[in-house]
Amino acid sequence: MKVALLAEQAAGERRVAATPETVKKLIGLGAEVAVETGAGTAASIDDAAYAAAGATIGGRAQILADADIVLGVAAPAPESLSGAKRGAWLLGSLNPFGDRARIEGYAALGLEALAMEWMPRITRAQSMDILSSQANLAGYKAVLDAASEYGRAFPMMMTAAGTISAARVFVMGVGVAGLQAIATARRLGAQVSATDVRSATREQILSLGAKPIFVEKVAGIEGEGAGGYAGEMSAEYQAAQAELVSAHIAKQDIVITTALIPGRPAPRLISDAQIASMRPGSVIVDLAVEQGGNVEGSVAGEVVQRHGVNIVGHRNVASRLAADASALFARNLYNFLAAYWDKDAGRPILPADDEVTQAIRLTQDGQVTNTRLTA
Repeated sequence: MKVALLAEQAAGERRVAATPETVKKLIGLGAEVAVETGAGTAASIDDAAYAAAGATIGGRAQILADADIVLGVAAPAPESLSGAKRGAWLLGSLNPFGDRARIEGYAALGLEALAMEWMPRITRAQSMDILSSQANLAGYKAVLDAASEYGRAFPMMMTAAGTISAARVFVMGVGVAGLQAIATARRLGAQVSATDVRSATREQILSLGAKPIFVEKVAGIEGEGAGGYAGEMSAEYQAAQAELVSAHIAKQDIVITTALIPGRPAPRLISDAQIASMRPGSVIVDLAVEQGGNVEGSVAGEVVQRHGVNIVGHRNVASRLAADASALFARNLYNFLAAYWDKDAGRPILPADDEVTQAIRLTQDGQVTNTRLTA
């Protein structure tokens, strides 16, 4: 059973879907592993490290030949997989809603495309969840990016020349990325507050030593939406939240937004008028910029200035911590394969009635089969 590891071709993608650590583990399960030349270079892993772990190194055509499983990070172009055999699995972050034509291309090739970002958020799948592992690093990096753009110190400092006040950081959206952003900003000495439409996050915010900012006495979203995400807010809640946030945001030095709704554009959380209320030199980091942005005027891949406020819109934030992001991503994929590995068959087997299978399988036998894409 052969596993092929692709070198990433997407612009700016520095991660890799397997590391020498996970290559050794895959070989330990009984797999043969072939690595495309230079696959790990951007993540500080050279070909020699993969070879030492037991992998063979070669060009794309060579590694794809007879491969049963193909590993990648970003969704590869179908034409780049033309040498893959029908029935081979393709694992990675495949962006099913954002690029349907690409998914159709995988079906036409006869590949079984498995979208790892659609892993259900259930207990037994936590170690396979690429969204959580990558969002955790993105939340951390967002605070560092904010600190880099902010022209002042984060912690309060008492010196002979006077006292420097602590930076005030406001995190909007308390999922995995938001929680890590809160924790990181607190470690740097900032005064941190946070908000979310899910009332259950209040205790999480308090547990990290931050101040919760919540709309009171207006029905929002008491529980979580599908997959642990928030759903859409009522119009009444949106209006109440906008009023509360406007008053709070004007006092903040740094705002980090992390709100996403699967399959839909990111919700708009900060308006141009709210940006204008912040003092010059303040910073906003929009982690949702690639899905339309939480912040009016944010630009994907750029740091722009509006009303004297720096708005950071870096793409693919986790990839900017390529070594650690790759290590976690690779373990997620390995954990998935190991969980379904059948020793007698010498390969992983996905039961058709399994909750994970039904969630992540996009294509099979030349057809797009996932109900989220066919409904």
